[in-house]
Amino acid sequence: MSSITLIGTGNMARAIGTLAVAGGNTVEVMGRDQSKADDLAKALGGGATTGKWGAVPAGDIVITALLYDGVVPVVAEYGDALAGKVIVDISNPFNATFDGLAHSEETSIAQEVAKVAPAGASVVKAFNTIFRNVLEKGRPNVFIAGDDSQAKAGVAAFIESLGLRPLDVGGLKMAHWLEGVGVVTVGLAANGVGHWDFALGVNEFTG
Repeated sequence: MSSITLIGTGNMARAIGTLAVAGGNTVEVMGRDQSKADDLAKALGGGATTGKWGAVPAGDIVITALLYDGVVPVVAEYGDALAGKVIVDISNPFNATFDGLAHSEETSIAQEVAKVAPAGASVVKAFNTIFRNVLEKGRPNVFIAGDDSQAKAGVAAFIESLGLRPLDVGGLKMAHWLEGVGVVTVGLAANGVGHWDFALGVNEFTG
């Protein structure tokens, strides 16, 4: 099983943390508001603990469960505390109308995180194509992207411990396109599907 640290105390932190505890993983919660971090750890149960904001995370895998515009600044703030860690960015940088990305360049939050992450840290994009309610109730595919194969293997093993299926889409530059898939899911929810109780995945056909 994996040891993970959740940086953030919102709905996605709760959803991933709940699955992580159920999957037998060691879970630590960090938040700027220590009382919120303490409350979430208590709600998760399973021996979940809290860490001090900005301290070295206990988890080998650090999940930044934050709004997109806070991810890069927080990673920069943590600095060398994240050395040697696998940083998992789950954010979606939607524009104001939710029909495009907030950044105009062919980049991603995960790629920008890699620019400020300390030496020895690896960055993986994951979970951004899944609505929180589906993560709570369903067993969706989880697309992942990253340049470090060992880091991706560790994240894939963690995802499998949640009862979910990891699917590697390639290097970290593919995180840009995963963020685009996040936009597509919102468009489907508002139009062709018409609700939020779905997830994109892969069906394999043989013969």
